[in-house]
Amino acid sequence: MNTAKIIFERLWKDYLQQNPEAKKIYDLLTDEGENVQNDHIAFRTFDHPKIDIDVLAKPFLEVGYEFAGNYVFEEKKLFAKHYEHKTDKQAPRIFISQLETGKFSEFLQNTVKSIVRKLPDELISSMELLYAGNAWGKPSFKIYQQLREESEYAAWLYVYGFRTNHFTVSVNALKKYNSLEKLNAFLKESGFTMNASGGEIKGTPQQLLEQSSTLAGKLPVQFEEGVYEIPACYYEFARRYPDQDGKLYNGFIAKSADKIFESTDNTK
Repeated sequence: MNTAKIIFERLWKDYLQQNPEAKKIYDLLTDEGENVQNDHIAFRTFDHPKIDIDVLAKPFLEVGYEFAGNYVFEEKKLFAKHYEHKTDKQAPRIFISQLETGKFSEFLQNTVKSIVRKLPDELISSMELLYAGNAWGKPSFKIYQQLREESEYAAWLYVYGFRTNHFTVSVNALKKYNSLEKLNAFLKESGFTMNASGGEIKGTPQQLLEQSSTLAGKLPVQFEEGVYEIPACYYEFARRYPDQDGKLYNGFIAKSADKIFESTDNTK
């Protein structure tokens, strides 16, 4: 797992630059004596063959991960896969989603084709793609707004590019805040805003997975037209339950994840 550890450390460093609140929450929990473990990380991409899920998954497959499930989000027109490490059960799960661009306007499809054309082949074929961020140049605020009208997911990806969309605290590893009710209350008391879309807690013990998340904080972004503050990344929290065989559930629930995606949509 040495190579995987290096990947996660680099992704975490970049993530904290996009989500300063995550470091504050991490520090708050560790100050409370909690052992903060990562349940999973997530990436966003488009379904273009040069940058789709399978392309982003390659670096993880090379360090011991394997495919573990797929998911369909009909309303948001997304498809996703998740991956788990073959031998290290403590390794974070990987969740990668992609926008089904063929289900959107010609404008959105052409925008995606345009940014992909700007990506160097050597970047696409290397592990550096995971950390590349926006590798197609300064975004247009006008295009960002137009994309948002169709898909907030597409607009976010157009601006921020390839980076971890969120890290996730494993509530199972917490002692004092071992339920999402306790954890959410603590975070709200500490001044953080939770994503209330679909309720603060998505999922149920019967579904074997409960999730919550903060709303993405806004960061100043340099657009062609000037600097605008827009939602960046968020921090998620997940509690998993054992199935009938006593094995902890490792998958995801599409209906819940659908609402978690809205953590970057601060206009709701």
